[in-house]
Amino acid sequence: MKRFATLAIVAGLAVLTACGSDEPAADTDSGPAATAAPTAEVATGFSTVSADDAAAVLADAPDDLVILDVRTPEEYAEGHLEGAVLVDFYDADFADQLAELDPDVPYLVYCRSGNRSGQTLPIMEQLQFGSASDIDGGIIAWADAGLPIVAG
Repeated sequence: MKRFATLAIVAGLAVLTACGSDEPAADTDSGPAATAAPTAEVATGFSTVSADDAAAVLADAPDDLVILDVRTPEEYAEGHLEGAVLVDFYDADFADQLAELDPDVPYLVYCRSGNRSGQTLPIMEQLQFGSASDIDGGIIAWADAGLPIVAG
């Protein structure tokens, strides 16, 4: 039951993102940001969420949530989300590294601007991951929202 609830929280963001808002989307390939609080109606899914919605999930994060940073080690060292796991998108064996991760836990994925993380979600879906949300606008949007970043 706990696992269902965990997946439902992250996947619920997918439902809200699909509904969208009247505000224009950021200048990226990702969808519009959700404007309401997440609900736990869907058990699995892939979505793009705003930095504020991602922060809300992290504030009450499920125990098994993995924060996945797909930037380079240099970018990661400049600043990252606390507890983030680094898997460099540009590594030749990127998909193989993803395949080594647990596909049954929820993921919050980000990069610098949302481009690489947006490309990561379809790979995760092909690898049969159950749930992943991409932070719209990446760490740039996260920082612009005044949210905490860990250096080093």
